[in-house]
Amino acid sequence: MKLVLFDADGTLVDSQTIIHDSMVQTFLDFGYDAPVLEATKAIVGLSLNIAIATMLQRETDSQTAAMTEKYKSNYNDIMHLPEYDLKLFPGIRELVEGLAEHDELLIGMVTGKSRKGVNQLLDAKSFRPHFVTSRCADDCPSKPHPAMVLECCDEVGIAPEQTWVIGDTSFDMEMAKTAGASAIGVSWGYHTVDLLRASGADTIINEAHEVHGLLDINRDSVHA
Repeated sequence: MKLVLFDADGTLVDSQTIIHDSMVQTFLDFGYDAPVLEATKAIVGLSLNIAIATMLQRETDSQTAAMTEKYKSNYNDIMHLPEYDLKLFPGIRELVEGLAEHDELLIGMVTGKSRKGVNQLLDAKSFRPHFVTSRCADDCPSKPHPAMVLECCDEVGIAPEQTWVIGDTSFDMEMAKTAGASAIGVSWGYHTVDLLRASGADTIINEAHEVHGLLDINRDSVHA
């Protein structure tokens, strides 16, 4: 058996605009200058309070905690606007649904989202039947701590050595390698390919279907 753990933002879904606009509004609400897009992209994947503190270049405190709650409120307000529909990256639906057909594979999610955000994503994209395990910011320390990966492995009874983490940030790659899992970086996300490689990526993919070859499975054969 093998376990495939997907990151969410920047890997499964293109959430860049909603994350950045929610962050901009939050900073303005607290009297700070609006962050630039590159600053927001740099922290995608971290747990929110750590992400905000990192952008402010300080430790987490009572204000970053308050900003975290305000960000969640802003995000919830913005996500319901029609122009902020979260779109799957090309080939992701086919990849997830294809992997789910293989008896020797299990699929999970490791993300800096909240549990509410995970549930919203799984339901909105009809992915819930395919993901057998998940860990998020409400469950574990922030990436790149390996707890998300290790807890998913423990839950389904698959060793980290038989686990692949697929993500778009340096935090994903570092988390995977620290846990003893393989790290697959995607080129379509929010961190550069150079940064992914420097953070320990075992390989970089440019298209979703390339995962099949890395896992040594045939896209056209199921229930092997």
